[in-house]
Amino acid sequence: MATTPQLCRWHTLADADALERAATTRVLQAAQDAIARAGAFHLVLAGGNTPRRIYRALRQSAADWSRWHVYFGDERCLPRGDPERNSRMAAESWLDHVAIAPARIHPIPAELGATAAAAAYAQTLGGLGDFDLVLLGLGEDGHTASLFPGHDWGAGADAPDVLPVFAAPKPPPERVSLSARRLAAARQVIFLVSGSGKQPAVAAWRAGAAIPAAAVAPAAGVDILLDFAPPDE
Repeated sequence: MATTPQLCRWHTLADADALERAATTRVLQAAQDAIARAGAFHLVLAGGNTPRRIYRALRQSAADWSRWHVYFGDERCLPRGDPERNSRMAAESWLDHVAIAPARIHPIPAELGATAAAAAYAQTLGGLGDFDLVLLGLGEDGHTASLFPGHDWGAGADAPDVLPVFAAPKPPPERVSLSARRLAAARQVIFLVSGSGKQPAVAAWRAGAAIPAAAVAPAAGVDILLDFAPPDE
């Protein structure tokens, strides 16, 4: 579980379209702020269907893409280019259609296998400070990125940046994930939560259950965007 309390800010949107608009606006504002502050924007992407809609919206946006650096919160150990990979989804939905230099897009080389890919991605992140923005999703079991219940979430102060994941409860069983500690090393963390099937996980989270999503505990807190009212409202 998280080693520090997680400060949560819950934002209920009217529907999936409103969530998409709100999230897209927040990403673009974070980029603008980071570029004004430091000349670059370092963004970590989530996988799944909810982010896909946001990536398609970003594709239509006007932004200074030349200053963006893109990373991934997790990846499935599948062949490079496999349609089930998060990097492939992001490329098809967005990244292949905007002027972000390929050298500034940093996919996890999960085709190497979990152990080798985790070591390689740790080198990619070496020397990089806090991310400007981390996007995360929420699974029906409370997982986020590829941090699953019953597995090591890497929440401790000495946890590595990147974890190999084996025997994941969802296919494929072998994955790579940034640790909860590394995901929390960010100026902003936004969870994107869509669909009534997520209500039990949200209820557990709000009740203080030790789920993986609660282990990502940046000092600035997290913002959770939902397209349904939390169960206790």
